[in-house]
Amino acid sequence: MAIELTCLAWAVVLGLVHILVAGNARTKELGTQWNVSARDGVIPPLSPVVGRLLRAQSNFFETFPLFAAAVLIVATTHTFSSYSYWGAIFYLIARVIYFPLYAFGIPVVRTLVWLVSIVGLLLVLVPVL
Repeated sequence: MAIELTCLAWAVVLGLVHILVAGNARTKELGTQWNVSARDGVIPPLSPVVGRLLRAQSNFFETFPLFAAAVLIVATTHTFSSYSYWGAIFYLIARVIYFPLYAFGIPVVRTLVWLVSIVGLLLVLVPVL
């Protein structure tokens, strides 16, 4: 299997990690009763860490569909190249690094790592543009 598709599969796993970690942290803070409820009430303010975990999750899901589409376009058109190869690796590694940087509230470096993920995403598209 092409490395781009392998990176896509691992990015799916990373998405699940985002969901599980952020959801678990929020449930620990708000309680199991809140988690199993309809959640119609006003949510009390969350701790900074839980807020960052949720924002990191949201940020991941802003770029993941674009990455998935780029990889699938390259795969269906059989236009794999060194650009798509390295782009997929850059995207995945940067997204893995981004998650704890955001969770721990590390500024600047987090943004630079996000930029690396975007460059990786764009590199995946190079063969088809």
